Parts: sequence; C-alpha cells; structure tokens
Amino acid sequence: MHVKPVAPALRRALAAGRRSTDGWAGSPRAMDLLAAGGCFALMALDLPGLAAADNSLNGPLAAVVLAAGCMSLLVRRRAPWVSYLTALLFIGWLHELTLIQFALYSVGRYRGRRAGILATVGYTAFALVVFAVPGWPEPRVETLSSFLSLVVPIGVLASAVGIAAYRHDLVRELDTRRAEAAVLQAVQQERTSVARDVHDFVGRELTLLTVRSEVLSMRTRGTAHGEDFEELADTARRAHLVLNEIIVQRGERAATPGVEGLAELAEASGRAGSPVRLLLDPEVHGLSPLRQAAVYRVVQECLTNAAKHARGETIEVSIAADGPQLRIAVSNGLAERNPTRAPVSAGSGTASMSERVRSLGGSLTATRTEDSYEVVATLPKG
Repeated sequence: MHVKPVAPALRRALAAGRRSTDGWAGSPRAMDLLAAGGCFALMALDLPGLAAADNSLNGPLAAVVLAAGCMSLLVRRRAPWVSYLTALLFIGWLHELTLIQFALYSVGRYRGRRAGILATVGYTAFALVVFAVPGWPEPRVETLSSFLSLVVPIGVLASAVGIAAYRHDLVRELDTRRAEAAVLQAVQQERTSVARDVHDFVGRELTLLTVRSEVLSMRTRGTAHGEDFEELADTARRAHLVLNEIIVQRGERAATPGVEGLAELAEASGRAGSPVRLLLDPEVHGLSPLRQAAVYRVVQECLTNAAKHARGETIEVSIAADGPQLRIAVSNGLAERNPTRAPVSAGSGTASMSERVRSLGGSLTATRTEDSYEVVATLPKG
C-alpha cells in the first residue's frame, strides 16, 4: 500500500536533481572548473618528464605544483592576468606550455583584442628569451625550430580564438540590447497610442460637456444657478485644455477602431490564408471606447502573429463578458510542417499588446501546448 507513492516521489526527486545539474553544468563556475581540470589533465601527461628535468620536483610535488597553477584558471574571468603570469612562470621554470594556451585564450576572451595582442607579444618575447638562455635541454637549432613551429602558433591561435569569442559576445550583447530597446520602444509607442485614445474618447466627452454647460450657463444667466453653470463651463474648458497639454498629438491619426472593426480583421485574415472563427458576446458592444480599442488591438496583434507563424491554421477568437471581467481568448493550431517554430513571436508586438492590457488594469498570458498556442487577456469591463 505504501509502495506506489514512492515512484512519483522518486521521479520528482530525479527530475529536480536533473534540473539542478543541468543548470549548474552550464554555469560560468562549472566552465572554469572544467577548464582547470582539462588543463591539469593535459599537463599531467608530462609529469614524468617534469620530474626528470628538474631534480627539485618529484612526481607528487610536480602534481601539486601543476594543480596549483591550474587553480589560477578559476579566476580567469575576473583576473585573467593571474593565470597569464602563472603560465609565464611555468614556462621559465618548468618549460611547460600547456597553461599558457588557456591563459592567452582567457585574456583575449575576457579583456578583448588589445589585451590579447599585448599578451601574445609578451608571451612570444618571454619564450624567446627563455629558449635562448643557456641550460635549455635541447640544442639551439632545435630550440629555434621548436620556437618557430610550436611556440608562436600556440600563442597566436589561443589568443585569436579568445578574441573571436570576445567579439561574438559583444555582437550577442548588442543584439540583446537592440531587442530590449525594440521592446521598450514598442511599449512606449503603445502607451502613446493609449494616451491618444484617451484624448480621442475623453476629449470628445469633455467637448460635449463644455458645450452643454455653456448652453446651460447662458440659459440660466441672471438666475440663482447662473454662476454655478458658468463655473462648470470654465472647469470643463480647463480640463479639456489640460488634456490637450498632457496628450501630445504627433500628426493626424485615424482613431483606433472598436469591436465593430473585428469582422473586417477576420475577413482580412481569411483572405491571407488564416481563417478566423469569431465568437463575440453581444455585451461587448456596450463597453467603453477605450476597452473596445484594447479588444481590437489585442485581436489584431494575435491575428498578425498567427498569420506570420501559423499560416493556414484556423484561428479561434472568443470575446466574452464573464461577470465583471472581459475575457479575450485567441488560439490557433501549430503548423505540422514546422512544429518547433513558435506560433506567436515574443517580440515587441506582444510587449505592446501586454502593455495595452495592463494600462487598463488587466492581464495577459500566453500558453503553448504540443498542438496549439493560446493568448488570453482579461480586463475589467468598467
């Protein structure tokens, strides 16, 4: 009776451990440990030769020294020069060239082209001096040949790979910042669009209020309530003026359609190859103009994304009044010819759509399953 719950618990524990392992395996600390371990493994292959060449180091002591040198790679991101100087020490003392490859890569990778070139030139000059001094275990001709064919290419190649990785990181960071800037710009544009809609709809009501109050002020002039209606008219005019000052109009722009424009959107999507099945609650026609504009923008963006990434699939659009909340649901199937492709982009359009909903006190979620993608937006009706 107590055996069955063990299996799900064990699976959950294994899944949690696998997620933790996968997360740690790709972390910078894990990569640094891997680099240090790989460097030590390569240098360990030369432990017998090091012990034979230098009588001050026996096998275990040589292993300790090499391990200590490899530990400098653990700080290669913050201080790559530490491993670089340690590698130069190993060249002069032990004639060991393995650590310098990791060190030159680290300098170029985390400090850029100028530092990488400087480190390569310094390493080449230092190695030339070391190989030229008396006591080098090989004859001078062989030393020069080894220097030209092995030492210089090692440094140049390691540094070049590091510099290339550094430039790749810069390009990737630039692309990320551009994407973030595009999202921020889209959000700002949507806020401006919301502000313009406020100006269109609220400004129209204020205009009617101003005109009506002025008429009443003229009709009641000289009566007990004449000053009250005149003050009301002045207040309405000032409110309209303040609204015009706050909402900056940038050129002429057509007003955002309401729910009456959804049928045209559905027809246009169908002509483009993505048929739409539209279910519209009759209560939606009684919403305020701002909420109708939000409904239109959300559906428009969802249809645009579905046409881009799931062309040919039927799009289900449902707009219903659920108590005090308005629910907008747009779903479409995933194209079988490219099931791994995201049906709705997570770019600036989605960000602006979410900003529009949040500005009215609502929320927006996007859910993907194996065979469909659904966007659901909820916002208060009032």
